Formats: sequence, structure tokens, C-alpha cells
Amino acid sequence: MRRTVFFISDSTGITAETIGNSMLAQFEGVQFDTHRLPFIDNPAKAEAACLRIKTKYAQDGQRPIVVNTMTSRTLCDIVAGSGALMLDVFAPFIDPLEAELGAKQSGAVNRSHGLVDFERYEARIEATNYALAHDDGLDVDYNQADVVLVGVSRSGKTPTCLYMALHYGVCAANYPLTDDDLDKLELPTRLRPYRSRLFGLTIDPIRLAQIREQRRPGSRYATLKQCRWELEQADRLMRRENIPVLNTTHTSIEEISSKIFEYLGIERHMY
Repeated sequence: MRRTVFFISDSTGITAETIGNSMLAQFEGVQFDTHRLPFIDNPAKAEAACLRIKTKYAQDGQRPIVVNTMTSRTLCDIVAGSGALMLDVFAPFIDPLEAELGAKQSGAVNRSHGLVDFERYEARIEATNYALAHDDGLDVDYNQADVVLVGVSRSGKTPTCLYMALHYGVCAANYPLTDDDLDKLELPTRLRPYRSRLFGLTIDPIRLAQIREQRRPGSRYATLKQCRWELEQADRLMRRENIPVLNTTHTSIEEISSKIFEYLGIERHMY
């Protein structure tokens, strides 16, 4: 079964897409063709979105699903004219909030992510620059690091660091364990002063070999034998040094980050 889904917003569409994908993930037997329509913030754009949804309805013979975070009732009604199943994310919460707060919603568009907090924005930019500068051991000055991820090459360290920086303003560095480190089975000297900030990532050897094969086809680096050896040695090292470890094979970046924050006691709000 295949169904078409539109994520529609008067802002970036990130909220609609995030919540929508979380809901869709509960239906394993259905394949979804998803489309994001951001900045639907006036009647003309809403009419265009409505026409696009109607056209898809006619092509598929099944009504599309719309996950909607538009706050304007007028714009919502225009899109609803498409005949799609409308899932209004904010609707169930507006009436109870109005009653509790004793105030009416403004209905203003482009407010889903609030006003820009320039101080927090700068923190995210600085954290992202830090993650890039301290990627794969390029810079090993970890004094400013909130966390230092440790693991073999291609175990998920870089994308996790960038996610934590971009969304939470966390200064995250990563250190790739080399063959030399793994032969010695000792924590590298440069990491020892930051032991309390270390967190290890591991991965299934078959999956690691697949990832490496895409990066360096036919190389020793990508062989299953090499991957298994590196992972086994890394596991021994991190158990010996009492470094917490998380397997990333079937874990999303969001979940990896949350578990790291929880373990290390890092409290940050998503921006």
C-alpha cells in the first residue's frame, strides 16, 4: 500500500514533517510518498497547494493525507477544499490553551518557531564551527568540549556531533580510534584529561563494512575482517577504560543524542 502525504506549514514545515514522520512510522505496512510545502502564508499559496493536492488525489485515486501546522483558519479551510484528510497538529491544543490562559490565539503566520533569539543562534553557529574544527581528531584541544565521541571510523560520530551542535548548541568533538590506538588497547594520552566527557559509539560490523565499502570500495579498510577486529578492540578498550558505549546500528541520531545527554547530564533545549 502506498499513500501520499503532504506536510504543510506557514513557516519552515519542520514541525509538521517531524511530527508527521513520527506518526507515519507507526504504520510499517504502508509506504508513504511525502512532500513538504513550507511558507503557505497567504491565500494565493494556499490555493496553489490545494490544487497540487487535488491533482495528486486524481492521479492516485486515493485521498492524500495532510499534516498541517498552519495557524490561520482561513488558510486551513482553503487547503481542506482539496478533499484530503486534514490532520491539524495544533488544533486539539488551541481551545484548552485559550481557556487556561484566558487569551485568544493571534493566528499570526510564520510564528511556529518563534522569534529569533540571536544569542542562542550565535551559540548554535559557534557549536557547529567547533564540531567541524574538531571532527575526526583534526583539532585535539577539547577544553571547550561538552562531549567527545570516541569510536572507530564511520561509526556515526560526525553526524551525531553536528546534530547536537545545530539543534542544541552543544560543543561536541569526536576522536577516531586508529589501528595504533587499538593495538595498544590504551586510552590515547590526549583524551585522558577529558575522561568524564567521553562517550563511545559502536556499530554492527556487517553494517560498518557496507558503509566503508561505499566510501572506499575494495579496500582493506572496508573488509568485514578489518571491521570486526577494530570493533572488538574498541569494545575491549572502552570496557577497560569504563567509557559508556552506545550501538548506533538501529538508533537514530536524535535518540543517540538524547541518550548521550541523559548519561552525561547535559541539559539543553532544542532551538
